[in-house]
Amino acid sequence: MGKRLLSALLVSGSLAVTAGLAEAKTVIHMMHQGDPGWVKTYGDVGKRFEEANPDVDVELIYAPHDAYNEKFSAAVMAKQLPDIMELDAPFLANYVWSGYLQPIKPLIEKDIVDDMTPSNVAQGTYPIDKDLYAVGLTDSSVVLYGNKKYLEAIGARIPKSVDDAWTREEFEGYLEKLSKLDGVKWPIDTFRGYGIKTEWITYAYGPLLASAGCDLIDRTSWKATGTLDGEACVNALTMMQTWVKNGWVVPGSSGTNQFYADGKPAALALGGHWFYAEAAAAMKDDIVVMPLPKLGTKGVSPNGTWIWGITKSSEHPDVAGKFLSFLLKDKAYREFAKENSGFPGLKSFAADSPLYAAGGPMAVAFEQASKTAVARPPHPAYPTITSAFMQAVDKIFNGGDAKEALSEAAQKIDEDIEDNAGYPPFDAQQ
Repeated sequence: MGKRLLSALLVSGSLAVTAGLAEAKTVIHMMHQGDPGWVKTYGDVGKRFEEANPDVDVELIYAPHDAYNEKFSAAVMAKQLPDIMELDAPFLANYVWSGYLQPIKPLIEKDIVDDMTPSNVAQGTYPIDKDLYAVGLTDSSVVLYGNKKYLEAIGARIPKSVDDAWTREEFEGYLEKLSKLDGVKWPIDTFRGYGIKTEWITYAYGPLLASAGCDLIDRTSWKATGTLDGEACVNALTMMQTWVKNGWVVPGSSGTNQFYADGKPAALALGGHWFYAEAAAAMKDDIVVMPLPKLGTKGVSPNGTWIWGITKSSEHPDVAGKFLSFLLKDKAYREFAKENSGFPGLKSFAADSPLYAAGGPMAVAFEQASKTAVARPPHPAYPTITSAFMQAVDKIFNGGDAKEALSEAAQKIDEDIEDNAGYPPFDAQQ
């Protein structure tokens, strides 16, 4: 009886110790978006980190790309923020101002910070205190893809560098010629099919408008009225509206790719760097990559992508930083990014990405990053800025009056800033 009791106590004690060990594990949560390939990649990295750190559990929280901001807002309301969150770079100022993120530099390995490209540092930096709050493996850009056969058929000049970009006169002239070319249904796909729930309109169309002298808001006074609805923006959006009215632009109802779809009905595509991998695989030697056209006196391109931050509410920021460092150095993660034409945000990743090297197929995209990239407005009101602007563009493309739509958008933006007392200390920048 005594031996049985001792045995039972030993078994019970062993279970208690095991339970204690399980309870002692540190759990970190990471919220992210992405297609199934990225979801699997993050899961695999998490498993490798757990194997190397058996006292840590990594729990991933997936949110669909188009509903990511809504899910994040729900987490804020429920006071259940993850330790690590993926965020779209232009929203960083809003998240830091709102108190959601903490400086990341003390939490990740120093060699990663030293490895960041200038544009990567810029997209993760809060403009008020100039501190780094987020980091990513990648940055981003948009280029003009072309079907070589169609371009040669109309005698189009194919620019090789940013300095050689098409002018507005050339660009619109080529659109008109392509509209009359056999086999071309639409001269250009601007991916209207992405709709207004992603960042696409602001991200991709904004630089074209900026090239024509337009901006979404005055970046000194932080007022939209007089800028977003000013003459330059009205003229620029009227220009793009004309492209749509002429039937030159693939309608949103036709989906998100007509460039290399069956029959290749679109001759050009205003596409992100990520588009290259699938397009090149389908088109082989027929694809050409060109800089964005200069619709005014200068070329402008976008930057900023999904990057990683550590929340201020994290109970284990040191562990979160350790995992982020592990993720950014993970070879399989980098290889998957490279296969998907990931735009380098770390110098070491750039060195391992021949796609973007001098003479590489996407070299012009990397060139844009250093010569023409302009960030979206780094202001806490950015969620309102982008939402109002995208709705205005959608109205204009559907036949609405450009001045009226842009004035309505500018008013929404200014009201949001006024309702938040100028988002101090941003109001002190005026």
